[in-house]
Amino acid sequence: MRIARFTTGDDPKFGLVQTEGDRTFLAVLGGDPLYMPAMPTGERVELGDGVRLLAPVIPRSKIVAVGKNYAAHAAEMGGEVPASPLLFFKPNTSVIGPDDPIVLPDFSDEISYEAELAVVIGKLCKEVTEEAAASYILGYTVANDVTARDAQRTDGQWARAKGFDGSCPLGPWIDTDLDPEDVGVMSRVNGETKQDGRTRDLVFDVPFLVSYISQAMTLLPGDVILTGTPAGVGLVDHGDRVECEVEGLGVLTNPVLRRS
Repeated sequence: MRIARFTTGDDPKFGLVQTEGDRTFLAVLGGDPLYMPAMPTGERVELGDGVRLLAPVIPRSKIVAVGKNYAAHAAEMGGEVPASPLLFFKPNTSVIGPDDPIVLPDFSDEISYEAELAVVIGKLCKEVTEEAAASYILGYTVANDVTARDAQRTDGQWARAKGFDGSCPLGPWIDTDLDPEDVGVMSRVNGETKQDGRTRDLVFDVPFLVSYISQAMTLLPGDVILTGTPAGVGLVDHGDRVECEVEGLGVLTNPVLRRS
């Protein structure tokens, strides 16, 4: 099941993604599927017919991100794989959706993309085991952990470098059936492939991360875990177009904009 959040110009709605040939429809749901069973209203709208996809979830509480979770990425950043997950937060004000512009902040001249598999929590999750972790996950989406590299180097902690407005594109939808054990995680800038990794190479896999994080803090419905990015990160500038993809899930595309 794929759950999208969208608008046709009025209040956001949720819908189940359905395909018929080369056409995609959204079966409109009543209410928020994070808090109630997905109940179709009977209304269907065709994607592209005045429909704009939004970030599939705006975390009520937090985005917990994991740094250096692919060995090759840790190496390209000049570091070693941490002995335990390296955690940091991104605020919910950093979230944007598909096709929303990544607006380059004035304080940085070095903005980088980071394609990632994102985990969406489905129910209250505290001190769970790795074996039970899957039952607390609603599904998965694509993320771009946009990072101000210069601020990351100078600040000593990552709140500004990774938490600025627009630094967490999510989308295009939540897939509840994806098996995260071995899927491709890729990025392209202006059509050129930059990253091409697989989740089998995660240092700490999804069940471990859910369990580990839940030992320290309660995860709430709609919270998002960013699982880390593979090697191949690089810089973007005004006018670029970034595509982040998770195999079998979808493509998240965002233009890059610097306001004059």
